Amino acid sequence: MARTMNDIVIAGAGQAGARAAEALRARGFTGSITMIGEEPHPPYERPQLSKSLLQSSDAPVAYIKQAADWTKTLDIRIETGAAAIECDADRRIVSTADGRNFRFDGLLLATGTRPRRLSALEDAQIEVQYLRSVEDALRFRRHIQAKSRIAIVGGGVIGLEAACAAARSGCHVTVIENEERLLARAFPPLVSSLVADRHRGHGVTFVFGATVTGSTSRSVDLSNGAEIAADLVLVGVGVTPSAELAVRLGLPAAEGIAVDACGRTAAPDIFCAGDAALQWSRCHGRAIRVETWANAQNQAISVAANMIGETVEYNDPPWFWTDQYDLNIQVTGDMRDAEHVARGDPNGDRFSIIAMRGAELVGALSVNAAKDMAMLRRVIAANARPRRADLEAPGYDLRSALKSH
Repeated sequence: MARTMNDIVIAGAGQAGARAAEALRARGFTGSITMIGEEPHPPYERPQLSKSLLQSSDAPVAYIKQAADWTKTLDIRIETGAAAIECDADRRIVSTADGRNFRFDGLLLATGTRPRRLSALEDAQIEVQYLRSVEDALRFRRHIQAKSRIAIVGGGVIGLEAACAAARSGCHVTVIENEERLLARAFPPLVSSLVADRHRGHGVTFVFGATVTGSTSRSVDLSNGAEIAADLVLVGVGVTPSAELAVRLGLPAAEGIAVDACGRTAAPDIFCAGDAALQWSRCHGRAIRVETWANAQNQAISVAANMIGETVEYNDPPWFWTDQYDLNIQVTGDMRDAEHVARGDPNGDRFSIIAMRGAELVGALSVNAAKDMAMLRRVIAANARPRRADLEAPGYDLRSALKSH
């Protein structure tokens, strides 16, 4: 039987940790809450790092709350500037890198992820940057303002959003992608092409099917023999879970920290939420880590309820969005290994694509069709199964799928 929670420690002071702490207080938890974060800042949401902070030369960092609001209004202790690195599960003590100890009845692992490093650039003479913190974003923004020549390794969401901001400011931008098209795991080919064309229209150059093999002080070398001139290299080739604390607890964490639908790990009274959590996805048919703003918020809120004795299962389909110039693209669920059904004109700038496996809707993508996506997210979450012929009909109201469910 789970023990009474009087003292809760949250390892990680990012979005997931912060939203969980808020939810604990909102649900009436009156015990002590301590958030421990490696960065020196109060909690903030990461999407701004590749969005608003790069799009304006003077955009401020938007914190979820100021430090005083956490401590005075919510009575939540925040310990920043030192990561939690050790945990004694028997004594119920978490220790930080600078030697402080914190006792807990319940522990939430909200440790997030860290950028995957590119070994070919580890000892490079050229300036190499990753985009994971406020400091990273502000440093990259200075390069944008200086109209630097920028090579971006990785044609994923982060790299493309950074490319947008840099190209709009007049930088010379080259994106190097080892796949043959952009975002191949999330976008159908026609959307990959649409996005690439938009970037080319703003002067961005793409190199597909190549990897970085080395560098000089003013360029990077590619596996296809090309040499790309650059003042800075931004690397965005994915992330790995920050799971050292879980490993020290004896939890399997090679692909993420495994949790059930309530956020429980295999260790008693220890939970996990956010980017580091390996959770079941019905749309994918397997356990995955969900690296999105929505999951960091909503799963954390759900897990907080379970920490204090409620039973709230979290099974929202994954969802993310990206703005590429005049294109707002939203994706929910899983677009791979499925039949695609189009709503609207896929050769235009406003349409949706629905992914189906048999009669099951498992994913959707919208381009400048936010209203469609809002309904499709609800339809997929409800596991509703409208007929394909209805979905293809231009006048079909997606609300009908929910009414008949």
